[in-house]
Amino acid sequence: MIGRIAGTLLVKAPPALLVDVGGVGYELEAPMSTFYNLPAVGAPVVLHAHLVVREDAQLLYGFGTEAERALFRQLLKVSGVGAKLALVILSGVAAEELVAIVADGDPARLVRIPGIGRKTAERLILELREPFAKLASAPDSAIAPRADAPGDAAAALEALGYKPTEVRAALRDLPACDSSEDLIRAALKRLMRA
Repeated sequence: MIGRIAGTLLVKAPPALLVDVGGVGYELEAPMSTFYNLPAVGAPVVLHAHLVVREDAQLLYGFGTEAERALFRQLLKVSGVGAKLALVILSGVAAEELVAIVADGDPARLVRIPGIGRKTAERLILELREPFAKLASAPDSAIAPRADAPGDAAAALEALGYKPTEVRAALRDLPACDSSEDLIRAALKRLMRA
């Protein structure tokens, strides 16, 4: 299994990437959240990888963070969700926001993602609630709350398409929270009212 790719970024044409590793070019697909944080073409890059072996192909997927890869792997376990749809979901919401959506049991927020209908959103929430709770509670979890909750919340909201000025206004004067999840929820409530 290929778990990590470190090399030189040769091509980035969403959702495809080409990374040169010692003269071998690895083709990967990645969610938009990873693309936003990629270096320029020609620069060194490190990606967490997931290999899917099918009867007709071997497909490699790349992720900027361990959290994205962990969530991608959990999404693949949901009935009716393949790699393409999992990438669409991770492109539509940040990793921490997806965890918050599942924890809140709010399918309406998932339905906004292209390709996700009401039934799929409800199935995602139902099938992911327990695995996400286990992932988040693990001591070394990649999706557990981190020390920079305001920074993480701002990045997640910007990844959802909100402008930096809107994000700053939504996060301004919110009560101190231990997790970016709580900040994101509170900020989204403000943004949806605006």
